[in-house]
Amino acid sequence: MPTQGTAAAAPLPLRDLLVELGDLKRVRSAGRAGSIAERLFAQGWGALTGGAAPETVALQVTASALAATRLCDIDAAFLVAAGLDDEQASAVLVAGFDAVTEQVDPVLRDRLRAFLRPSQEALPAGPLPDFVAAQAQQPRAGVTCPGKPRILLEPPENHAEHCLIVAVYGVVLSPFYRADPTVVFLAAMAHHFHNALMPDAGFTGEMLLGDHLWPIVARCSERSLNELEPSLRETVRSARAVLPDDATAEGRAFHAADSIDRVLQIAQHLRAASLTMDTVLGDMELVHAGPVKDFQDRVLRDMRIP
Repeated sequence: MPTQGTAAAAPLPLRDLLVELGDLKRVRSAGRAGSIAERLFAQGWGALTGGAAPETVALQVTASALAATRLCDIDAAFLVAAGLDDEQASAVLVAGFDAVTEQVDPVLRDRLRAFLRPSQEALPAGPLPDFVAAQAQQPRAGVTCPGKPRILLEPPENHAEHCLIVAVYGVVLSPFYRADPTVVFLAAMAHHFHNALMPDAGFTGEMLLGDHLWPIVARCSERSLNELEPSLRETVRSARAVLPDDATAEGRAFHAADSIDRVLQIAQHLRAASLTMDTVLGDMELVHAGPVKDFQDRVLRDMRIP
């Protein structure tokens, strides 16, 4: 991909998909703790500590996230528990995946779809490092700027959710930058290691820490790295080497994913605040076609709703 002149810095056709994927931070279900994004973050790290190949983890987690974009928690475990066999469950997951991935690079799309086939082995579930739960409990700072009051938007996302979505974005964006999706995925999953210990005060807090900032970040990050066994630790450390700049294809893919997620997170709040009944009842068909729709429409009209 050209990096200078007027060449596009990001693939616009993927925008709508990335908006939808970001909502996995906000989807929850009865009997399951945390959002889908938070749980996929834990699943990814559990698979890595359980010995799964990083490439397998990156592609499996991304495929699951893409299928969940429309299916939410109607996942393989639920479908099998509800009485579908493996082939039937796989067909549902692939349908959900195909519904949102038209703009994904075709080669990557085929690789990801294969991870939803019934022949695919489940990811192992290794021990979860302490930083997984810590990041899930650590809220993101909101909108901060030195010298100005913080803008808090409730409910806040947490660092596990942010890291997972950036990781999935990074995989989806990687063909555009000709980047290794596994490296981008690992870098994103590990880019807020320091916030397992360090509360997030945002840009404002970072500036007030001054010269203390980077030594603190380094020490806190090392604590998280040291929770991993040596081989995995060095693999993750190597992936994190792309984080400081955009000098590599992987660095560009990561920073694109990170900036997109940070801004779309705020856009989601603004989109909700500006939602209209025309959109809800018209475009989204809240009262949708069915045997009682005429009656429902009369009820709403006679009750003067909205």
